[in-house]
Amino acid sequence: MGRFSFVLVCLLDVKSALAFAPPVSRLSQDVVQARPSALQMTTDSGAKDPVKVGVIGCGRIGIVHLGAINKAPGVVPIVVSNPTISKAEDAAKTFGVSKFTSDAMEVIEDPEVDAVWICSPSQFHADQIKACAANGKHVFCEKPIATDLAETVEAINACNEAGVKLMIGLQRRFDPNFLRVKKAIEDKEVGDPIVIKTCSRDPSPPPYEYVKGGGGIFNDMAVHDLDMTRFLAGEDPLEILAVGSCHIDKSIEDLPGSEAFDTATCIVRYPGGVNAMVDVCRQSSYGYDQRAEVLGTKGMIATDNVYPNTAKIYRNDFTGNADMPFDFFLSRYFEAYVTETEAFCQSLVEDSAVPCTGIDGLIALVMSLAADKSAAEGRWVKFSEIIQQVYCASPTECSLLANSEMFPEGFKPSSSISELDKIVVPDVDQQKKSGSFLDKFKEIIYS
Repeated sequence: MGRFSFVLVCLLDVKSALAFAPPVSRLSQDVVQARPSALQMTTDSGAKDPVKVGVIGCGRIGIVHLGAINKAPGVVPIVVSNPTISKAEDAAKTFGVSKFTSDAMEVIEDPEVDAVWICSPSQFHADQIKACAANGKHVFCEKPIATDLAETVEAINACNEAGVKLMIGLQRRFDPNFLRVKKAIEDKEVGDPIVIKTCSRDPSPPPYEYVKGGGGIFNDMAVHDLDMTRFLAGEDPLEILAVGSCHIDKSIEDLPGSEAFDTATCIVRYPGGVNAMVDVCRQSSYGYDQRAEVLGTKGMIATDNVYPNTAKIYRNDFTGNADMPFDFFLSRYFEAYVTETEAFCQSLVEDSAVPCTGIDGLIALVMSLAADKSAAEGRWVKFSEIIQQVYCASPTECSLLANSEMFPEGFKPSSSISELDKIVVPDVDQQKKSGSFLDKFKEIIYS
């Protein structure tokens, strides 16, 4: 084709918010034109300058990441932002950060900043990622990258074109329990995988207003489990069957689509006949239930829940743990959040590949949208059906193909998850191995 066409996805036509928080600046210096960040040697002895970072968002997640950044070697937080400036000021005082502001753009455009942690609400992620890329800043972003797949592709490509690192926060990949299961699979301790199971059951359902407009149970909850099945399988998935129902909070039954579900089950097919099963529920009477299991040809490995202590009670009418499992995601996954932050810091200091890429975030979203489509239509859905729904006139100009009149009847671009490396611009670490973006761009256009 004479035109540059990427084929990716979009089931939702949600425009992301273009405006960040209103500026109330407390920066100690004027913001000047940002220069591309450079992780470079500064002395003959080989010592590196510390990597200077900024954090956008000083809510619960932002504070966890900021605390981890503050302890990571070779990385220094120098500015934080939050729309409520008192939160930014409190965070700055707590962690010894010299500058704070209410304006996210002042973090992104700060000429001293090499990398930015985006811990803001989801609707701001895509535009903040693009702004970071335009200013030459490396990016860590909490999932999701964007609220729809067209924007997700644009944001990833913006970073990859700019040659900056992009890491996505899928923290369960850094949990020691799930990592041990992954190691058992890689080391063939249980043979070849046959069945993978995960479950996520929250201690109590969220309020109605949280569920309303949240994208549904597959996008705001099951996405973590779907990504974990891919992480454990070590393969890209083929198709999915999903169902949902409401058992706990009947007030949500009037909401559209999968927002009306508080319980859901998915079966994911992987190459080689491997199946993965996911069940999620918004309430568990016995605490926060987060487990995984893999049945292999030579055995089985499974994780238990994480408890605040190992104490057990033994009586004639009860034997078991003295206390319930951790009942909140921040306490359950605190170590994982810290570890993923340290991993990105290490990739910055060593200029090495990030362990959880934009593509990983993109595929997680593809999987959750396919699950949503499956539950709505009552059938198996191939992931290629999702991927082929976005047309990109350029790497950062993508739009929805559905119901479009721009193509002749029967025309449907197609692709698969395994071919995303041909569709999305190579990231900065891949470019080191396979040449520049310009070379790849020419190859895609003229091949």
